[in-house]
Amino acid sequence: MKQLLPGLALLSLLGWLSFNSESAAPSGSPPAAAKTFRTLLAVSLRPEQEQEEGETARRRSLPPLPLPTPLSPGRAGAGVERGAGPGSLPLYPGELVEQGVFWSRRADRSPPAGFSELHVKRWQHRARSSRLLRLERGCGRPSNRLATFMDGSRACVRYGINPDQVLGESLSFYLSRLLGIRNVPALALSRVNANGDQWLRVRHEVQAAPWADRPVVSLSEWLGNLSEVVSPASLRPGSRSLHPLARDLANVTEREARELAQWSDLILFDYLTANFDRLASNLLSLQWDSRVMERSTNNLHRTPRGALVFIDNEAGLVHGYRVLPMWERYHESLLKTLCIFRRDTARRLAELHRSRDTAGQLLALYMASEPLAPQLGFLSQEHAQMLQARTDRLHKHILQCKAKYGK
Repeated sequence: MKQLLPGLALLSLLGWLSFNSESAAPSGSPPAAAKTFRTLLAVSLRPEQEQEEGETARRRSLPPLPLPTPLSPGRAGAGVERGAGPGSLPLYPGELVEQGVFWSRRADRSPPAGFSELHVKRWQHRARSSRLLRLERGCGRPSNRLATFMDGSRACVRYGINPDQVLGESLSFYLSRLLGIRNVPALALSRVNANGDQWLRVRHEVQAAPWADRPVVSLSEWLGNLSEVVSPASLRPGSRSLHPLARDLANVTEREARELAQWSDLILFDYLTANFDRLASNLLSLQWDSRVMERSTNNLHRTPRGALVFIDNEAGLVHGYRVLPMWERYHESLLKTLCIFRRDTARRLAELHRSRDTAGQLLALYMASEPLAPQLGFLSQEHAQMLQARTDRLHKHILQCKAKYGK
């Protein structure tokens, strides 16, 4: 497996990635103390690199139709909320796991994030048809905007650096639906038209935005009253793993187990999409910032009811696959920490593995759900093959865990 380039070569490569969901990059080199992953990735793409990525996007067309030590809930489940009340008492390991490697039904009662099929369809309809009242800066990257609809609801308008990031955000959402993972906010595509009915009231803001003419952007549901999430102690140096062992599940409460089940989905989801802009980026930052894992996890939040929300998936699939050699060691290390899974997620991965057509099923869902899908495009043939290979890798990993712990 390819290793990260040391020293200046690594910093140069990080600058080339230019992938940051924070504010605009500061000019010049960051001070030594600030040389973390998030700061380094704020450097803008050079013109020739922007041209190269633009050409890559134009060539793509629709088909004709840590390293981390292993994850454990951690002593006292650090990073997972505790408190008095229902679900705050520790469970026996046998109450947490069934058939060796699956979260029990009691542990897998994930708090509803609100992203049911009915909710998503209603939100998409409203996002595509409602008029915008305000458009203001927000939602991370300087080119993104926070939109307010006439009914007061909000959406993050993601323009990204190039269409590949909008495509990665959109396909990541539909892949989460295909897997039955309900932690990604509802999303819809929109064609920006300053003179169109939907965008007319904010036409001046549209004209002032650093956008191309009539771009396709993604609108993702904006949620208020979210809290930050610190990774469980299991993802920090010196910890062990989230395996079906008494030592790894000791003192875990029902509430913690419900959150850890969502963490298991997150690790599988980010591995499948090769999204480095969440957990993997924190692992890289450990070489500059030994306490990065004790702070909030990038692009991850929690609702008041305890559901984790996986936001800002621009790095997924397209861009993540393009730079995968740099990040694969981190994705693999995170995967090896995990040997307890949600039963439904494992079942859907097995079905996709047997079908040998993960990209085809994703395309069918994407085309059926997004009127603007033909304008934005889909995965290249190479990336479609990578998606299937990573699906197969996850299925194999689950089988290996079953062989080890199933009895």
